[in-house]
Amino acid sequence: MIITDIHKRLFSLRDEKYAQFSAKLIPGFTQEYFIGVRTPQLKSLAREIVREGNYDEFLESLPHRFFEENLLHAFILATEKLPIEATVARVELFLPYIDNWAVCDQFSVKIFGRYPEILYPLIKKWMKSDHTYTRRFAIVNSMRFFLNEKFTPPMLKDVARATTDHYYIRMCVAWYFATALAKQWSDTIPYIEQRILPADVHKKTIRKAIESFRITAEQKAYLRQLS
Repeated sequence: MIITDIHKRLFSLRDEKYAQFSAKLIPGFTQEYFIGVRTPQLKSLAREIVREGNYDEFLESLPHRFFEENLLHAFILATEKLPIEATVARVELFLPYIDNWAVCDQFSVKIFGRYPEILYPLIKKWMKSDHTYTRRFAIVNSMRFFLNEKFTPPMLKDVARATTDHYYIRMCVAWYFATALAKQWSDTIPYIEQRILPADVHKKTIRKAIESFRITAEQKAYLRQLS
């Protein structure tokens, strides 16, 4: 079976000390959730599996048992070369099973960048999800693909409205707005001047922006006045 084969390959790459390290970075799980496989090895394995084919059984075996299975799943979807409609279908099948920030944030589907007209309506839909990491995935992808020449000011409002009480959403919103300050200063700074974001998100946004090398010294000084 392909699932048994994938398990064998994952455990052949196991580093127990790295599993302990991963468990400390991603709270809320027992150490048994982590096999201990490093990200470059998982990406390499994903490329091998895609080249070999015959891995649909693994993608359909949700929920997965281990953290590395979820991350491998994400890397397989990012590696595949499928039509955009098929990619979206696979992504939407997987999103409800993402259960931590690390899988969410490393799940980067490059083909999305070629289809902004398809992606942004999906992002707006995902931002309304009750599932924390589907919503975070939406915010991360808005930051990843739409703070460039595809940016429009209403996108800032979409992210601000996506804020929830969940820690990993609030911190992602702060990350987004700090990045937006670096890339789209004039449209973003009113959100800080007018204190539109929740107080903790506002403070975290400023802190992250001040730490950024993409923010000028003058901009940092101004942001300190708004903290």
